[in-house]
Amino acid sequence: MSTRPGRRQRQTIVSEQPVTKRACRRIAVSGAGGLVGSALVPHLRAAGYEVLRLVRRPPLDASDEIYWNPVRGELDLHGLSGIDAVVHLAGENIAAGRWTPSRKAAIRDSRVAATRLLCEGLARLPKPPAALIAASAVGYYGDRGDEPLTEESGPGTGFLPELVRAWEAATEPARRTGLRVVNLRTGLVLAREGGALARMLRPFRLFVGGPVGDGRQYWSWIARSDLVTAIEHLLRTEVSGPVNVTAPEPVRNGEFARILGRALNRPAAVRLPSWLVKLAFGQMGTELLLASARVLPERLIATGFSHRYPQLDQALRAELAR
Repeated sequence: MSTRPGRRQRQTIVSEQPVTKRACRRIAVSGAGGLVGSALVPHLRAAGYEVLRLVRRPPLDASDEIYWNPVRGELDLHGLSGIDAVVHLAGENIAAGRWTPSRKAAIRDSRVAATRLLCEGLARLPKPPAALIAASAVGYYGDRGDEPLTEESGPGTGFLPELVRAWEAATEPARRTGLRVVNLRTGLVLAREGGALARMLRPFRLFVGGPVGDGRQYWSWIARSDLVTAIEHLLRTEVSGPVNVTAPEPVRNGEFARILGRALNRPAAVRLPSWLVKLAFGQMGTELLLASARVLPERLIATGFSHRYPQLDQALRAELAR
């Protein structure tokens, strides 16, 4: 079996051993340098886990880095040997720019093709890991107004729902091998260093923040620290399939703006009209900013998980004071 960076894995080895329940103590993480991964890795290490990071360059430290290159279809299977679980977080930022055809293709490849490469590789291991915790998104549900959405709710329509359905389907090779696969349908992740919250802080601090559109659309969110502890929690459970990883109290966008303004001691009076969102951001603005998804973490709570920040004002104040 060839495992050197720069060479593709060609030999197929199908495990005939069923995956047995075992403690997940040795964890591989993709997207370890991203908004969530950069908080997850130190959290897991502090909790006593051994963490190895999947990196897209030749590893600098063979003890805690595993090479992969999804664009070139390369994955170091030898480095994944002996892993108890994989947390797969890698993917292009969907809010980095307008969704041109080339941008959509890059987003899809970074999620669907990369996930398929990883899962097909895991399926080839003589002894696969016990679990795969794979990133997904509440974009699965699309624009659903005031409808409460649980894991039993069907998909919506549009680019995001189609993308997320394909993204989750790409984990099927791992699931067929017997891995316990969890699809993390995350909401808006609150972190001051990046993501949507970081982009909102500047206009609010300049006194030009406020609701988007009519402000009635539901935004489903989660504090980054709660997302990190939820991932660790899911490593220790036996749940599989889609899990909504959101706070239990989604809020309308207008309420979100009001609470953020209060946390910053700023007004939230400058509304960004829908027509300007569509003009400036096109389909991305319509599906990310104007769509309404009232997502409830039903399965996560059923596993016994307790949010530290179930309410938005708590989460924002804690994040901004950090």
